[in-house]
Amino acid sequence: MVTDVPKIGLVNQLTRFVLIGGFCAVVDFGVYQGLLALDLWVHLAKALSFVAGTTTAFFLNRRFTFAAGRTGGAGQLGGFVALYTVTFFVNVGTNALLLALLPPGRWQIPLAWVVAQGTATVINFVMLRTVVFRVRS
Repeated sequence: MVTDVPKIGLVNQLTRFVLIGGFCAVVDFGVYQGLLALDLWVHLAKALSFVAGTTTAFFLNRRFTFAAGRTGGAGQLGGFVALYTVTFFVNVGTNALLLALLPPGRWQIPLAWVVAQGTATVINFVMLRTVVFRVRS
């Protein structure tokens, strides 16, 4: 039974999602750089930093963006993990596809990264709002 879950409007949710996402990117990058400074294998460092950023995103978005901190439990966590697994591959796949299709040059890598990140971010926001953290009546 869900009680006293505050309703947060779309614009407010989107603003919070972007701010939290930026903070989680800093967590991801900071952990990555710290692990690299400890001479950890680069791919393991990236995997661990992704987990750190994603875990931070789950708890902050759950509590502050979608106000679902008192609902959902393990099902919510499972949905979050499944969603972020899918969007991880969407992100990497989109990036790889664009790198193959765009002409080489100064903007190839940044443009591919921005489009891939933007695609994954839109998918994450829509699915978090409508499925994972949906407030059930």
